[in-house]
Amino acid sequence: MMGKMCESCGMPIKKDVKKGTNSDGSLSKHYCHLCYKDGAFCVPDATPEQMQEYSVKGMVEGGWPKFLATFLTKNIPKLPRWQQEDTSKPVQ
Repeated sequence: MMGKMCESCGMPIKKDVKKGTNSDGSLSKHYCHLCYKDGAFCVPDATPEQMQEYSVKGMVEGGWPKFLATFLTKNIPKLPRWQQEDTSKPVQ
């Protein structure tokens, strides 16, 4: 079963039609397609704050009110990806 939310951006994985992929082509249980492809992060050097900005921007462009997008992304720094010392490598 897939995880409940992307451990990098917080997107509900259930709603992610494409899903993130591991290096062997299997679906990632931890990350969405916007964050993770072919076993690597799409933006390996991103900071949690940059991920928040990117997520808010994408949500606003998708029609979400900015205040709600900002609220929904406030916990990104607490997600598992950002708790590691080297955020360019996925959680195993």
